[in-house]
Amino acid sequence: MLAARQLTYGMWAGLLGLCLLPAACEAEANDSTPERVVQEFMDRMQRVHGDAHAARLAYELLWADARRNLAERAKRASAVAGREIAPEEMIAPSHFSLAYRPKKLSARADGDWAEVTVLGESNATSPRTVKCVREDGHWRVVLELPLMPPIQRRVDGGT
Repeated sequence: MLAARQLTYGMWAGLLGLCLLPAACEAEANDSTPERVVQEFMDRMQRVHGDAHAARLAYELLWADARRNLAERAKRASAVAGREIAPEEMIAPSHFSLAYRPKKLSARADGDWAEVTVLGESNATSPRTVKCVREDGHWRVVLELPLMPPIQRRVDGGT
């Protein structure tokens, strides 16, 4: 009976490992090259509309500077709204639309920086360039957001 239980636990552990292995490999592969991270970012942004989980997944592919900027925006928005707003909620999916359907992505890397050229289905579409940076061994999309201005305080303290 004990041997049967151990075999059962071992089988479950093995099955669980097999189930998790593809997910781990897929997650690693999505940001393993500049082309893959740009493609994955575009795919995730297409699913953001109103979906907090999809927004979080897109947010995770951004470089650290953009995540910090969005976190500051969320902090300020939270103070105004009176509720906690997550940084990924600051991504405006309505401002993200593909000008054309990407057909081919090619990258030119120089150390930890890369530029990915995105080509469309027809020759009439102009190529777009997306910058990427490698952070902690993973490629991230460089989304350059305007800097947040300092919070201005009235000299009289609002009285």
